[in-house]
Amino acid sequence: MGIPTPLNWPVLRQFREGDPLGRGRAVTSRATRETSNRTVTADRVAQSVCPYCAVGCGQRVFVKDEKVVQIEGDPDSPISRGRLCPKGSASEQLVNSPTRVTQVLYRRPGGTEWEVLDRDTAIDMVADRFLESRRNGWQDHDEHGRPLRRTMGVAALGGATLDNEENYLIKKLFTAAGAVQIENQARI
Repeated sequence: MGIPTPLNWPVLRQFREGDPLGRGRAVTSRATRETSNRTVTADRVAQSVCPYCAVGCGQRVFVKDEKVVQIEGDPDSPISRGRLCPKGSASEQLVNSPTRVTQVLYRRPGGTEWEVLDRDTAIDMVADRFLESRRNGWQDHDEHGRPLRRTMGVAALGGATLDNEENYLIKKLFTAAGAVQIENQARI
């Protein structure tokens, strides 16, 4: 385009370039023409599933320099056929948010400060507390001697960010542990 002159004005370019309705190249700026989509410059594309609800919409995750640069609906997904809801469309922000917590944080009973724990320690703490609660709330028989074999010390509430397979496994785990109070947010 060169130096701006009246001949480079968009309305004149429209007629000069055969675009009288101004819907094509004649009305785009040089900066717009030189801009490329983030998906074009991606190093690779990974298929994934949206983490927000149990529908399981397919996603295409575009990665450049080992960083997620864009997430779009996967047109090959038989579930969503390339569509995503607003939350699914914004899931790139979930991955790249500067406020995303990436460490296990723990606040001791009565404490006022968070402390960082390694993952193995945190998992061991959860497992120990789960088993203790199960043991303390165990009911082997009711008052008439009928077998119960359950615990009232453990309950589960699943969330909509889990998919059907994860919820199935959680249900199996808690049922095997003797819990009867198992629910999911999707049903509430």
